[in-house]
Amino acid sequence: MQKPGPWRITFDTNPDQCNFKCIMCECFSPYSDVKEKRIKAGIPKRKMDIQLIRQVLEQAQGTPLKEIIPSTMGEPLMYPEFEEIIELCKEYHIKLNLTTNGSFPRKGAEAWAKLLVPITSDIKVSWNGATKATQENIMLGSNWERGLENLKTLIRIRDEHAKEGGNRCRITLQLTFLEANVNELCEVVRLGITLGVDRIKGHHLWAHFKEIKDLSMRRNTDAIERWNKVVWEVKEIAENNPLPNGEKIILEHIDILDPLAVKDLVPGGVCPFLGQEAWINTEGKFSPCCAPDEMRKTLGDFGNLKDTTMEEIWTSETYGSLKKNYQSHPLCVGCNMKKPQVDAL
Repeated sequence: MQKPGPWRITFDTNPDQCNFKCIMCECFSPYSDVKEKRIKAGIPKRKMDIQLIRQVLEQAQGTPLKEIIPSTMGEPLMYPEFEEIIELCKEYHIKLNLTTNGSFPRKGAEAWAKLLVPITSDIKVSWNGATKATQENIMLGSNWERGLENLKTLIRIRDEHAKEGGNRCRITLQLTFLEANVNELCEVVRLGITLGVDRIKGHHLWAHFKEIKDLSMRRNTDAIERWNKVVWEVKEIAENNPLPNGEKIILEHIDILDPLAVKDLVPGGVCPFLGQEAWINTEGKFSPCCAPDEMRKTLGDFGNLKDTTMEEIWTSETYGSLKKNYQSHPLCVGCNMKKPQVDAL
């Protein structure tokens, strides 16, 4: 009998390490004071002990766990023990699901691709524009030409590996929907189709700072109306322009919004994470979802994987109560990740 637990776990391996300063990032944006406060308090950069990951994976044997995600805050490929994570995936026969800014630090795109492609289910490359100016103005520190070449290298190595009978990982362009890039969303999709990207995925802005609130496509009904117009155009492009392999590109979270989405992204929508996925921070603390760190703390204290097991947390009264009552929690009402009930089935 299978033990209870999540099918996917995200480990916050190195949230304080990144070589970009994306304007919407809660930690590295020029508008963020997270780094400044940490340094002022004399707190070192957070870094997860690789042994915690091993411990959790050992305990997860016999559960539904299929894949893990290294940090989605910061750049995971800067984690010093990342190669050990790859080996753990091989040892425990689970897939790696990676979100990267596409700079491929330390090794370069080709070397990383050869290590990653055989064991990944999905490589999500952050991509926030269809032009050099837009991309570089949103993802500060990025280089359009270098990023494009890195992406082409990743796709080439993925395709070569699959052609030889190996694993074919999905490649995704992932963006934050912003006033600054919404007019280029159609061209981002066209670019993805031309290159052979499998999926375009995004989410609406978590407006951490007052300086970026006006970038949200949910800020008022006029912005929502313009967003909806772009969505129809994007869907038409995806429908009528197949990928080089003949398949249609997947669009995820690029959906028509209700006018009420100013306050509630999907009225009556459901959480795609509770009872499905888990997050573990650098110190081992369990979190139920991917909401910004300070926000998700308001959901409760569920325990620490250093002194309890995932099964104990997963079956606890505290976690069960959240699953039952989350739709009345203020964070969940305004969540950018909710899905319509039909999509969650």
